[in-house]
Amino acid sequence: MKASNFFISTLKEAPADAEVKSHQLMMRGGFIKRLGAGIYSYLPIGLRVIRKVEAIVREEMNRAGAVELLMPVVQPAELWQESGRFQQYGPELLRLKDRHERDFVIQPTSEEVVTDIARQELRSYRQLPKNFYHIQTKFRDERRPRFGLMRGREFTMKDAYSFDRDPAGAARSYEVMSRAYCAIFDRFGLRYRAVGADSGAIGGDLSQEFQVIADTGEDAIVYCPDSDYAANMELAEAVAPAAPRAAPTQAMVLTPTPGKSTCEDVAQLLSLALTSTVKSLVLATDAVNEAGDVVGTTIWLLLVRGDHSLNEVKAGKLPGLKAGFRFATPAEIEDHFGCKPGYLGPIATRKPVKVIADRTVAAMSDFVCGANESDAHYTGVNWGRDVSEPDLVADIRNVVAGDASPDGKGVLSIQRGIEVGHVFYLGTKYSKAMNATYLDENGKPQLMEMGCYGIGITRLLGAAIEQNHDERGIIWPDSMAPFTVVLCPIGYDRSAEVKAAADALHDELAAQGIDVLLDDRGERPGAMFADWELIGIPHRVVISDRGLKDGQLEYQGRRDAQATRIALAEAASFLKARLVG
Repeated sequence: MKASNFFISTLKEAPADAEVKSHQLMMRGGFIKRLGAGIYSYLPIGLRVIRKVEAIVREEMNRAGAVELLMPVVQPAELWQESGRFQQYGPELLRLKDRHERDFVIQPTSEEVVTDIARQELRSYRQLPKNFYHIQTKFRDERRPRFGLMRGREFTMKDAYSFDRDPAGAARSYEVMSRAYCAIFDRFGLRYRAVGADSGAIGGDLSQEFQVIADTGEDAIVYCPDSDYAANMELAEAVAPAAPRAAPTQAMVLTPTPGKSTCEDVAQLLSLALTSTVKSLVLATDAVNEAGDVVGTTIWLLLVRGDHSLNEVKAGKLPGLKAGFRFATPAEIEDHFGCKPGYLGPIATRKPVKVIADRTVAAMSDFVCGANESDAHYTGVNWGRDVSEPDLVADIRNVVAGDASPDGKGVLSIQRGIEVGHVFYLGTKYSKAMNATYLDENGKPQLMEMGCYGIGITRLLGAAIEQNHDERGIIWPDSMAPFTVVLCPIGYDRSAEVKAAADALHDELAAQGIDVLLDDRGERPGAMFADWELIGIPHRVVISDRGLKDGQLEYQGRRDAQATRIALAEAASFLKARLVG
């Protein structure tokens, strides 16, 4: 293709609202154009990248035995009401009505629709297993869309759904998809980790994320350098201290701490280690009657060590909290503790509360906690002697680097990542709710076992750029680049020799199936090179009168520090050998 027949629109500066490198470079390179908050048009050069990503995903999905279909973006609310997610999903689900006042949703995912297809079409055990997938537009009404394609509201996703006869079959389908995902991300040339994850709003019993390693990633990846253990922060287990709780060595003392309401401030005031303090967090759960009215509230006091932070996902899985919780209001805190936040603790609460202690806190002795009166804390507090043992001891905190690995094979490290894929084993969550059954060998109806598998097609662009860029622009992997090779003729519009050599090489490369672009715009060398370095074409060939006199061209890979002179007659074979995949 020639540049004059394409559309190229680069900017010297990124818009002010572009916060991360991928957003900045995609805007400057003319890949996307903002239409509204979290909604972008994909310009021609950006669409080429998307189509290449889709092609690789499609090839590997087909190779893994999945069958492509296409489900609608707009879906009847009845299906979502049937699964229960119409009410449960939250404000990210965009709900709307048609002219007849019937409820619809703009799909963020398609479990309901594909389950409806399966229950109508997959009648017999002979039709199983089956895996359907599609590549389709999604919409999630993010409260704060940001980072360009990394967290937009409208995006493209590949989602697949497997249907099996039993859990063993579903586990096999899950493993097939997990291997296919590794093959996909390997072909993109990305550095990634597959990590254990929480299932979130999708639901299910087994879940794994595929995270592209990037310092700007929103997710924290927890892993053990000495083993295969890896999980996201939401799921990573903080193991209980190996040593038993030490015996008390101090008396409990009510200690003035005027104006010191944080663990950090209290530790500094009392010249103690932050690890000797205990942080209090207050949650509430509401009992609701059939009319939706609150008929009772339970207050929960969660305790974590002063240098640790609460993991709300872990807390939300505990008995009494798994049905849903909220943070208690100031009035509720005052009513139960007789004190404002900042000085709360488990000793002498005004009204009964349920106390949940993190494993680390349960193993502490001689600790510091709030005294439930302003400007005061207790020091030298011990379980059993000064305060009753907690109602529940559980892992409720985020892990930190240096914690023991749950597999016992070392200590944990943490790095940032960008989630680009997720696989779930759903079990019968949707098939049970929607009565998706098949007839087994005995003619009896059985619930289908399901799996769900997603890849963020458009998010992959942002993730790849976050991992592959420099001060000049994007560095696309060969498999994702909008064009693999760019020919940069100097004086194309002025030199017949340069034009002839450039046209001939372009045609030769194109005939060999190489995705080549000829820049015939007549730009100055500096401006021409800057454009293609910004856009990130991985292979560049410069054609000039000076080089042609010696029968040579200049080749430079996007990551190369210097150009390499190559013979004009061998240019096509040289490039063919350099291309990846």
